[in-house]
Amino acid sequence: MSPVEYTDDRPSLSDRERNILRLVVEQFVDTAGPVGSRSLAKDGAVDLSAASIRNTMADLEDMGYLDHPYTSAGRVPTKLGYRTFVDELMDTPELSEVEREVLKVKLARLVGDTEELLSESTRLLSKLTNLLGIALTPRLSTAILERLDIVPLSSARLMFVLSLKGGLVKTVVRRFQPDLQRAKIDRIVSLLNERIAGLTLMDIRDTYRDRLKDLSDETGLVDLVLEDASLLFSEPDEGRLQFDGTQNILTQPEFQDPDDVRQLIETIEDENRVVQVLENLFEANPDAVGQAVVRIGSGAREDEMSDYSIVLSPYQFGDTVGSLGVIGPKRMDYGRAVALVENMATVLNRPSDHESDASGSPSA
Repeated sequence: MSPVEYTDDRPSLSDRERNILRLVVEQFVDTAGPVGSRSLAKDGAVDLSAASIRNTMADLEDMGYLDHPYTSAGRVPTKLGYRTFVDELMDTPELSEVEREVLKVKLARLVGDTEELLSESTRLLSKLTNLLGIALTPRLSTAILERLDIVPLSSARLMFVLSLKGGLVKTVVRRFQPDLQRAKIDRIVSLLNERIAGLTLMDIRDTYRDRLKDLSDETGLVDLVLEDASLLFSEPDEGRLQFDGTQNILTQPEFQDPDDVRQLIETIEDENRVVQVLENLFEANPDAVGQAVVRIGSGAREDEMSDYSIVLSPYQFGDTVGSLGVIGPKRMDYGRAVALVENMATVLNRPSDHESDASGSPSA
């Protein structure tokens, strides 16, 4: 796992302090209530008196790892406490064979339908974590066009179907007046594929005029492609983000207030903002397919997502990369979330042919 943030100047911890910090985070995640020294002493996980534990917790608070809410005798982790726990103290549990098999079986039947596959992935992640499942489709601009098809829908409409490497499909419906014979359409489709199949959508968008301008065509289809190329081969402005599990996240104590739930949903529905945050998580290591990154808040008051944590992993469809994961409160079972997200990404992963050949078999 690759943490998103690095705090080089965080105060160093003794073995005792690391152990107490780990126990406080784990108990707070379990109970959602401030953790006291007596409860840790009674738990028996550490061979120290309540007084020694209390002194250690006070030191951790002074260093910024724990906080002392209101008048409670207990303490809770700070962002720095969570960050240190995730980076240095957390054990990532192995999923059971049954859980891994469930993920594979439930998703295998949807392998041919990318949209349904991602929708089911977010639903499963939410159900298994009681957090909000999220998925981001790959950027189509880097996808390679395997084939372009033109399908008549009626005498006045055509559907362009762009089949992309890795199983992605983009469709665009356009009005077109002439009622063409199938043979004429097939001939133009064949000519178009000779010129642009095998290129990325970005390459096609940049060079389509030079590649298509000399094609002989009495049907008007080539002119239609030239006219609508910016639409046909562009990145969709919206629709890349999917999320599921509002009903599951309601079980978290942090979302018992309807206003808190509404704020989270309104934040997620700002698609451009969320997409930007998710894509920024992988700028430093965009090829870490199957490895989760963890974002704990942001520290910026103006950031609408500063109150939430994100566990996210990239997955690969052909030569394109998307991401999936969970969003929830900073108090979450990070180890469990990381294990589920990484396993789900591995199941989804469909690398390009040359990468599969190099490794001997696909990752999924």
